[in-house]
Amino acid sequence: MVFQLLRFWRPAEPRSEEPAGRDHRYYSLQEPYGSAFDDEDDYDDDFDDHDEVVYRSGTPSPDHEAWDSRLDQIDHQAATEDRQRQRWWQPRYWKQRRKRWWAVRILAAIIALLILMVAWLAVTAPLSKSLEPIAPPQITLLAADGTPIARNGAITDEPIELEELPDHVAQSFLAIEDRRFYTHWGVDPRGIARAMWTGVGGGSTITQQLAKNSFLTPERSLSRKAREMLIAFWLETWLTKEEILERYLSNVYFGDNVYGLRAASLHYFYRKPENLKPEQAAMLAGLVQAPSRFAPTRHYDRAEKRMQLVLKSMVAAGYLTQEQADAMPKPVIDARAKNDLPTGTYFADWALPEVRKLSDAGYASQTYTTTLDSRLQGIARDVIARAPLGKAQVALVAMRPDGEVVAMVGGKDYSESPFNRVTQAKRQPGSTFKLFVYLAALEAGMEPDDEIDNTEIVTGSYRPKNSNGRYSQSITLEDAFAQSSNVAAVRLFNQLGDEAVIKTARDLGITSPLPAGDPSLALGTSTVTLLELTAAYAGVAANSFPVTPRALAAEEPGWFDWLWNWSGSMYNSDHDDLQQMLRRAVNNGTGRAAMLSGPNYGKTGTSQDNRDALFVGYAGDLVVGVWIGNDDNSPLAGISGGGLPARIWRDFMRQAQGATAKPRPAPQANPSGPVQPLDVPDLEDVPIGDDGTTISVRDGEGATISTEIGGAPVDIRLDQDGLRVETPEPEN
Repeated sequence: MVFQLLRFWRPAEPRSEEPAGRDHRYYSLQEPYGSAFDDEDDYDDDFDDHDEVVYRSGTPSPDHEAWDSRLDQIDHQAATEDRQRQRWWQPRYWKQRRKRWWAVRILAAIIALLILMVAWLAVTAPLSKSLEPIAPPQITLLAADGTPIARNGAITDEPIELEELPDHVAQSFLAIEDRRFYTHWGVDPRGIARAMWTGVGGGSTITQQLAKNSFLTPERSLSRKAREMLIAFWLETWLTKEEILERYLSNVYFGDNVYGLRAASLHYFYRKPENLKPEQAAMLAGLVQAPSRFAPTRHYDRAEKRMQLVLKSMVAAGYLTQEQADAMPKPVIDARAKNDLPTGTYFADWALPEVRKLSDAGYASQTYTTTLDSRLQGIARDVIARAPLGKAQVALVAMRPDGEVVAMVGGKDYSESPFNRVTQAKRQPGSTFKLFVYLAALEAGMEPDDEIDNTEIVTGSYRPKNSNGRYSQSITLEDAFAQSSNVAAVRLFNQLGDEAVIKTARDLGITSPLPAGDPSLALGTSTVTLLELTAAYAGVAANSFPVTPRALAAEEPGWFDWLWNWSGSMYNSDHDDLQQMLRRAVNNGTGRAAMLSGPNYGKTGTSQDNRDALFVGYAGDLVVGVWIGNDDNSPLAGISGGGLPARIWRDFMRQAQGATAKPRPAPQANPSGPVQPLDVPDLEDVPIGDDGTTISVRDGEGATISTEIGGAPVDIRLDQDGLRVETPEPEN
């Protein structure tokens, strides 16, 4: 400090000569003290009268402000240098701050915290959210013909208005839930202390319950409780007590999947809340603490005991006298609503998220008509129920070429396993993926009659084999596709390049990851869902892609939609060639077990070690995909894509198209002919043993025994042409 002070009075450099005309004035460093200069004897003789006292500032009087400013600068500079030598974690760094410095910064921090808190509450706890139902309202799904198929969601109804309710309704809830509701500011310290002391109750006010139900999750943690209190203060600031109570009663849970006082009064007593009797209101108020435990439809004794506790609380609060409480009768339950529809099915679980996007945030129940065809859905269930699956699982999805799903079975039994193997399971598609390889070849200019090497691959790191062990010098693309030659598909994939094949799959709607540079992709080693694979075949059937599967009927597109939303398509020649190959695969290839009497197109698929067996194809206006496999991905016992999946596809298609086929002429009466056993049903795919062998007898087709030998499907047919054995080629 002294050093800094002395720097300001550094002596001037000595001069050899004194400048001419320099005045002889004295510069005092400080004010004279007392009367030391008052005596004339104290003046030096050399001090002339014309010489005046001048201070360093150049004025005859001292400039105190300048000196104070200069000294402050010296102190500040010294303190700054000292602080620079200190670190922020040292106590001296903070202790030397002035009180005003601390006050300003603390005040600024508080203001910033308040601004952030208000912004957080405005975003996470908008007041309008407390007007919305806390559970999604009930939605009923209908089939395309209007048949109800599923009902899902909470039972809700319109919000109540407090002024229209009898006094005893609100008093019942206030007495048992929050007796000091009108005197606290959202949080009741006395209630919290009582709950901590007695261990009974949670100490939450009605405002806190509204905050928890409308804005927070049901987790139990101190941080959630703190947020609950903060939001309660927020609600108390902007809403009146009546508005808070109305929103609370309109959303609180009463058990039996019922939310809100209006829905609860109708559900339990078939009475509007405006007409509730005192005993009915008391019972409903008692349900709020544990709705499932006290639901009177299942536990009336518990609900009645809880109602007595509500009445005691009303007496203690002064709402009732003891005589009135003792005279209160037991309410009679009048539950008329019955829900005989399932809350979920494979199709409903998939369709519900799409429907929820269209529904509004109101309280009313809503009904939506889906694309599901109840007749086709019944056919799908019956066909799968008759299939000899053993312990394996199965999935079937049927859609129109425009993507409208008309039937969906995601497993053998929804009640045992709601996991949807159509939409959720990702499995290897096997040779059904070859569709994209051969379509890429056709788009590259190749023809179905072009030949490709079909010899065994003996070089390179990837050496796939043909499942039947048969090879040839060359094979046409059409025969390679029909016989599902693996070596031909891999060579074609390498010739075209992975980018071309992946692009073709993407164009047709495959969204699952497809690894680049992997030649095994040609054999369907990359997993996809059955839904997206079937939708890709639907794009081929319609020659318009990609096709988006949907559960709701699409609106008629306007001219702007037609102009803006372009869909891809193949050249007519490429489309005809591809359909020729798909038909050849069914009629003369690995999919002969799926052959129909009319035009049919499809492809079989079997993954490595027979872990997945598929058949995907189309006929008429239906595109159907069938998958069979084990959930643990273990190999199937003697099941391939050309076997049981193809037969399930065939049986579904036959029944689905039979309804639209022209009826056969009724036979003329022949009294001399044999008696027809009218009470004997037609024989269709009767299982023989546990190995998947079936026998079917149909008019005009004779009898057919379908089995598998070494994983290859074999059909033994006996009809008017005699006995013959058909052995379509197995595939991978």
